[in-house]
Amino acid sequence: MGATIIQKEAKASNENGNGKVPAREVAENDNSTRTSAPAPGSRLAEAFEAVERFPVLIESRERVIAAATAETARIGEVVEAVEADVALSISVLRFANRSGMAGGGVGSIPDAVEVLKPSGVLAIAGTAPSFDFFESNGGWVLKPERFRVHALATQRAADRIGRVVGWAERDELAVAALLHDVGRLVISRLHPGYKVYFDAISRSPEQRLRDEREQLGIDHALVGGVLARRWNLPSRIAVAIERHHADDSEGLAALVATADMVAHYSQGESISPERLRASSERCGLSPEALRDLLYELPMPRQESSRITEPCPLSARELDVLRHLSEGMVYKQIAGEMHLSVSTIRTHLHNVYGKIGAVDRAQAVLTARDRGWI
Repeated sequence: MGATIIQKEAKASNENGNGKVPAREVAENDNSTRTSAPAPGSRLAEAFEAVERFPVLIESRERVIAAATAETARIGEVVEAVEADVALSISVLRFANRSGMAGGGVGSIPDAVEVLKPSGVLAIAGTAPSFDFFESNGGWVLKPERFRVHALATQRAADRIGRVVGWAERDELAVAALLHDVGRLVISRLHPGYKVYFDAISRSPEQRLRDEREQLGIDHALVGGVLARRWNLPSRIAVAIERHHADDSEGLAALVATADMVAHYSQGESISPERLRASSERCGLSPEALRDLLYELPMPRQESSRITEPCPLSARELDVLRHLSEGMVYKQIAGEMHLSVSTIRTHLHNVYGKIGAVDRAQAVLTARDRGWI
C-alpha cells in the first residue's frame, strides 16, 4: 500500500510544474474510498512532516546563535554550521524556497542564507527541536546521531571528489550528499520495526535497497527524491538523491553514489568494489584518485601549522583572503580594512594571478591547504 502512495507522490511531483508534492491531496483521495482506518496517504504525510521536524544537534544550534548574534554577523560560520546539520539544512532550504524570492529554486546553503539573512536562520535554529548524543533521541528508531555521522562522511567524501574532478557546483553537491539518505527517515517512521538499515557490516547499500523494495515495496532513494521536490529543491538535486543507487547514475547522482560508498567504506561497512569502481568512472574519478580517497578518508585530516610552501602574497592580500574565508563580502572587507571596494577587488585579482586560482573559493582553499591562512 505504501508503495502505491509513494509512486503517486512521485508521479504528481514530476507532473506538477512547481515541484510540490500534494501529500494531503493524495490522502484525501484515499479517504474518499476508506473511512474506517487512517489512510496510507495520511500516514505518509505525517512521516514527511516528522522529517521536517527532525532534531537539530545542540552544538549546531549554539554555533548558529554565536555566529548570527555577533556584532558583525559571521556569515561563513553560519553557513558552515547549517551545512554540518541535516535538520538545519532541511529547514533553511525549505524556508528559503518558500519565501518567493528563490526564483528557480535555492539549492545551496550559502544562497539560502543570503535569502533568509542570518536573522532568519537564527529564528529557525532557535525554534527547532534539538538532540544531544547523551540524551533521548526524541523517539527516532534511526538515531539522529547515527544518521548525521554517515551524512557528514558522505558530504566530506563528495567534497573531495568534487575538487578532484573539477565539479563546479560544489555547494549543491554538499546539499545532495548531506540529504542523500533522507528517505530513510521516512521509512523508519512508517516502518519502525524494520531493522535492515542496521546490518551495514555484512550487507552492502545495494543489498539493503533490494530488501526495502522486496519487503516494503518502496526504497529510500525514491522517497528522498519525493521529499526534495516537496521542498522545492532544484530538480537536479532531487534526481541525484533518487538515483544515487542507480546502475547508470551520471553527473551529480554519480558523484553522490561514489561518495556514499566511500563513506560506508571509511566507516568499516560493506560495499561492492565493482560498483564503486564503476560509479567512480562515471563521475570522472581516476583509479589512482579513488585509491587515494580510500586511503585518506578513514583518517581525520591533520591540521598542520607548518607553512609547506613560501607564500608569494603580501600581508594585505593575505588579510583579504582571511576575511573571505570568514564569509565576508567585498563591502564588509573594505570596511574592516579601511579600503575601497575597488582596492579589495584589485588585491584579489593579484592573488588569482600569483597562485593560479580562478575564483574566490579556490583561492581560499589553496591558501588553507598551503598553510598561509
